[in-house]
Amino acid sequence: MRFQFYTLAIVATLSSVSVGLANATEVQIKTVLGNVNVNLFDNTTPQTVANFLSYVDSGAYANNVVHRSEPGFVVQAGGFQYNAILPLDTVPTGSPVRNEPLLSNRRGTIAMAKLGGNADSATSQWFINVSDNSINLDMQNGGFTVFGQVLGEGMDIVDAIAALDRFNLGGAASAAPLRDYTQAQATAGVAISGDNLIIISDVVVVDTAIVTHSELAPATNTSLGQNSGGDSSSGGSGGSVGLWGLIVLAILGFRRKIFK
Repeated sequence: MRFQFYTLAIVATLSSVSVGLANATEVQIKTVLGNVNVNLFDNTTPQTVANFLSYVDSGAYANNVVHRSEPGFVVQAGGFQYNAILPLDTVPTGSPVRNEPLLSNRRGTIAMAKLGGNADSATSQWFINVSDNSINLDMQNGGFTVFGQVLGEGMDIVDAIAALDRFNLGGAASAAPLRDYTQAQATAGVAISGDNLIIISDVVVVDTAIVTHSELAPATNTSLGQNSGGDSSSGGSGGSVGLWGLIVLAILGFRRKIFK
């Protein structure tokens, strides 16, 4: 009877995993080119989501700037603010968050940026995957933590940002996408203004429900454990997410619902 109980418990737990992966808070990233709604995976990557929302609540993403665009790869923000003049101001950051590389870096997912060679170094910066980057980012530097997914037509806005010409604003903003600004203007020394930057006016929570968009089925990161290496700029390490790992996640999600 005890074995049968444990078997039923495991089956019930596994059944809840697919639903648990989609449990979420929904946020809206307000950009000058349009709004991008994102479903966060609260139960799958709880520490990362809590870290991201702490920056949302603090106002760190108000007047933030998309400071990096790599065509066919990523669009990145979260690290710098525009306060009427250049250069950009650096966002004050708190303690790094522990890496949670459970989901795959597929097109349309949002993930945390971090320092090369340090898997647990993510703070305020995040990026949206413009392409399927799973082969590279799921394993590199311990795997990059995917903590949400763009909803609806949000990727049209992201693609529009990724299609813009890029310019060097200095430092980490060496590939910043700009609008209404040309290489000819840059050559002529025309000053860049706030009207040229891709500014995020704010990131706001639009739905605090524990379960939102349960139709989403984010892909699991299955790359960790297959290769401990990485490229020279990022390093790599980590472990695979197996059956028992998923069971533990489901149990934690259940406990969170019962004891919150």
